[in-house]
Amino acid sequence: MKKYLFLFTFLLSFCFANEFKVASYNVQNLFDLKYDKTEYKQYMPNTKSNWNKNTYNTKIKNLAKVLKDLDANIIALQEIESIQVLKDLKKQLPRYKYTSLFKYKNGAVGLGFLSDIKILHNKKISVKFNNKIFRPIMETTFYYENIKFKIFNNHWPSKKAQESYRIKYAYTLLNRIKELPKDYDYIILGDLNSNYDEKQTLYLNKNLDDSLNITGINDILNTINEDNTFINKTSIKTEEKRAHYNLWLELAYQERFSYKYRGRNTTPDNMLLPYSLFDGKKISYINGSFKVFKPNYLYKNNKINNWEVKRGVHQNKGYSDHLPIIASFNVNSYENEAQNVTSIKDLYKVNNINKPLIIKDALVIYKNDKSAIIKQKNNRAIFVYNAKNLKEFYKYDLKIFSIESFHGLKEIKSLAIINEKNKLDNIDEYYLNNTKDLNNIKFQNEIIKELKVTYKKRYAYFNKDKISIYFKNKELIPKDNTKLLLKKAHIGYFRQKPQLVIYKKSDFEILN
Repeated sequence: MKKYLFLFTFLLSFCFANEFKVASYNVQNLFDLKYDKTEYKQYMPNTKSNWNKNTYNTKIKNLAKVLKDLDANIIALQEIESIQVLKDLKKQLPRYKYTSLFKYKNGAVGLGFLSDIKILHNKKISVKFNNKIFRPIMETTFYYENIKFKIFNNHWPSKKAQESYRIKYAYTLLNRIKELPKDYDYIILGDLNSNYDEKQTLYLNKNLDDSLNITGINDILNTINEDNTFINKTSIKTEEKRAHYNLWLELAYQERFSYKYRGRNTTPDNMLLPYSLFDGKKISYINGSFKVFKPNYLYKNNKINNWEVKRGVHQNKGYSDHLPIIASFNVNSYENEAQNVTSIKDLYKVNNINKPLIIKDALVIYKNDKSAIIKQKNNRAIFVYNAKNLKEFYKYDLKIFSIESFHGLKEIKSLAIINEKNKLDNIDEYYLNNTKDLNNIKFQNEIIKELKVTYKKRYAYFNKDKISIYFKNKELIPKDNTKLLLKKAHIGYFRQKPQLVIYKKSDFEILN
């Protein structure tokens, strides 16, 4: 028995021996206690801001707990002031034999690494502006299992600056990457101050857009295709340009956040992977391993437990205003994800499509111009972006090529008709009849019929409840306190909240 137990333990350890984890963490202004004249005002040591030995030691202890629990082999850090800070973290985390740090001489904070995997060398990639000082890009080469690979640690300008600043970082980084062989293994990570869907961010915030809707993360680092769909783990293998897959696409839409901005989920911290990490050679990404590290002491009640500073005074508690992100890699061959998708409900569990999926008996329950809503009996509904060849009330067998989340709305971007079936005369059973809790995300993309509401300030009020309502044609927006009968309304989703969508005049009736 002992012999078999030993053999099992040996085999188990062998399976995981070649696996390693990489994390990225913005630690929210970790300054030391030496006055260098480059500190932010509230981090000038031993002043009324209360940044002193006591508060410094508390923050070091708290962050060391996070890093220990994170259990990554390589940790990329942002907002680190000095090598002394890394040394103090290392005292509490002796497993990390290797440390490195880069910052500009007159910069407040820089970037660093803690690693138990050997660091061969570091290179500073400078990105400078005439009027501002930000951070360099840190290029670090690691050596693991006789393989060299690089990690590019980034901290791009915040959104106090317009997008052109972040574009300059992206161009500088891409030009360096182009100097590497196409099959060279590397990871781009850090606080890019860019959402994974930054083009949508610029669309909604015109003040950031000084670049004609061109973004650093999406357009320059090529995380999207020409049609604005995301590069996925399949399409990246056939891309001629230096494209990158953003690991945020591994998670369900509601789980995509490492930072809260005015209560909204945002993804400033990113991890981008090139084709080489999916080619089955040397280093490979382990499918489904990407996650946000958020134990209860870091994240609770929809709030991140940040390091607290009130009115410029440190409260001696908390961690960081960012959450760490982490992913696993190994030196074995890359394994494609198995996707067992046979229903529309299954599509909500999938963020990328590796190969075309077959959906049978999908009924078109609503059609508006080139878009449609399809649903299977006793199953879920989904929005179809380009549905010009689909006819309302007809059933189809469909081949699905790509899906996406547009501001949180799950939608089919590309499909083909395999078989057009019969037309149904009565489809009442396919509509949503339950008017309770329409704000529940499980009702996304359903069509609700015959709902009486009162319209007021972009909300529909009904049964002591309310939900946001959006009219595609602004000319159809009624006056406040107008009573409406919604004959057909699409339960959509936009910017992290459900909404009713009214597409055309025939979808509603004014009652008063």
